[in-house]
Amino acid sequence: MKKPVVGIPAVKIEVFTPEQAGEVRQFVLGVLKEEGFGYDSVKDFDLEDIYGYYIENGGVFYIGTIDGVAVGTCAVRRINSKKCEIKRIYVNREFRGRGFGEELFLKALKFARTNYHVVTLKTDRTLIEAINLYQKHGFSVVNENDDTLFFIYHP
Repeated sequence: MKKPVVGIPAVKIEVFTPEQAGEVRQFVLGVLKEEGFGYDSVKDFDLEDIYGYYIENGGVFYIGTIDGVAVGTCAVRRINSKKCEIKRIYVNREFRGRGFGEELFLKALKFARTNYHVVTLKTDRTLIEAINLYQKHGFSVVNENDDTLFFIYHP
């Protein structure tokens, strides 16, 4: 974990608990709304049962907090016994650019490397900083579909 910079609080990364469901759902939907996306019952159904969808299924869902308030999330979803997907990488707008997103991503990547043989993720092609982060850590683009890039990593 990075040392905190003077004046910038450290983010505390914890595994999601069912008691945090409402707060986390509200946080994720709030970040999506800021980016111009509304709730989509097809894409966002996992937010109805985060614990069941991620943790009980062999994955993990991390929450980054500062002073007990959610400022970021990142998750690993089990696809099968050998393959997983990193997703739900979100950081509150006012906390971006401070390394919190990378911290969350690396925590999820460590979990994925430990438990799976293949790690995937996808992102919008306009998210250049995210794309650079993924490539910096060994991910390669394997497919493109409209504005979405699909990445793969073999630990």
